[in-house]
Amino acid sequence: MKVIVADKISERGITLLKEQAGWNIVLTTKDTLNAEIADADALIVRSATKVTPELLERAPRLRVVGRAGVGVDNIDLDEATRRGVLVMSTPGGNAVSVAEHTFALMLALARQVSRLDKTMHEGKWEKGSTAGTEVRGKTLGLIGLGRIGSEVAVRAEAFDMRVLGYDPYISEAAAREMQVELVPLEKLLAESDFVSLHTAVSPATQNLINASTLAQMKKGARLINAARGELIDEGALAEALKSGHLAGAALDVFVEEPPKNSALTGLPNVIATPHVAGSTAEAQEEVGTQVAVQVRDYLADGVIRNAVNLPALSPDQYRRGRPYMALAERLGSMVAQAAASRPARIRIRYAGEVAEVGTHLLRSAVLVGLLNAVLDEKVNVVNAPQVAAARRLTVEEETRRREHGFPNTLEVSSLPDKGASGPATEFTVEGTVLHDGTPRVLQIGGIPVEAQLEGTIL
Repeated sequence: MKVIVADKISERGITLLKEQAGWNIVLTTKDTLNAEIADADALIVRSATKVTPELLERAPRLRVVGRAGVGVDNIDLDEATRRGVLVMSTPGGNAVSVAEHTFALMLALARQVSRLDKTMHEGKWEKGSTAGTEVRGKTLGLIGLGRIGSEVAVRAEAFDMRVLGYDPYISEAAAREMQVELVPLEKLLAESDFVSLHTAVSPATQNLINASTLAQMKKGARLINAARGELIDEGALAEALKSGHLAGAALDVFVEEPPKNSALTGLPNVIATPHVAGSTAEAQEEVGTQVAVQVRDYLADGVIRNAVNLPALSPDQYRRGRPYMALAERLGSMVAQAAASRPARIRIRYAGEVAEVGTHLLRSAVLVGLLNAVLDEKVNVVNAPQVAAARRLTVEEETRRREHGFPNTLEVSSLPDKGASGPATEFTVEGTVLHDGTPRVLQIGGIPVEAQLEGTIL
């Protein structure tokens, strides 16, 4: 097994990988990556290495990319998924570090620390020139209440701040547990003295802070961004700062990094840091170890954690589901080979424990068996749904109770296109997993059987 570590991660993470017998761990540079990637099974990166379609083209054996960090905008997810490459991130590993940096930026804005430090180094004593402001009693608006946003909320409570939150993907109950008042974005912007961004970049959030939303912000408010530069229209923010509508901004991230000819970095009411919010010794140790463990467990045992292009399974779900995944793949393969006509639709029926172990992966496993039996290009559970969709193969799923016989079963049927005329007929196979993990076939084309599901079956 060859694992490439393209960016610097913790020594503990590298040691964990090197402890695997027979594994080849290669530390590359920008100049050596292309030469080493051809026979690599795994690639570990941070933000510096760009995983482009061209790089993936050079890596036909690649099975997984591990990102030591949260954001994966340096990885072409569509291309990785198309090629069946699993992409994992390490959410939460640097949450405390980013939350603490957010507060460092907010307090520095409130007390003008950056400007006063500069004047002291210039030999000036401007004790009475300007007054800062307390954060106590002020309203903090958090856009995004994930791991980092929730850590910021905890610290805001200690500072006796009122906290508003905007996050379409969190419940009222979860927000209340954080002592956060969930409100529409317009209300958050209108009432917050400080607004802090903690959301991912998507088509819905790109340029979320723009001329329109900046105009909705309270006059004299301050903006903090330690998430992603693309969340802000930098030109519009510069205008709001120059006009005095906003009192200040503190930015750890920019659209272009490092920023060149930025309208923001030269403004006196802007504090800027070079994308270091998550760069503490503790955070780097944590995410470096976490990504190594995730990659190791996936390559060695197939355990999927924190995947961004495939639903993840807990270790318990994986343990329970692995035998059924083998069953699903073999049933899909049997249908592809034994059905009398090319399937237009696939129906999958789950009964008993099978429905509890992650049907999304079982569905993919059925498609893997089906498609690999007929296609030259090999698919896996990562890209099988995409390949099936490209071929207009639809999947229907049902759960049911079995009154007799084996309680935990999986049934796969090949169905003709709806409304089709002609001789095309339904073909069904059904199977189960025995207590020792052995996959068995129980029914083939309506005929009850009970046999091992392996090798050649007549």
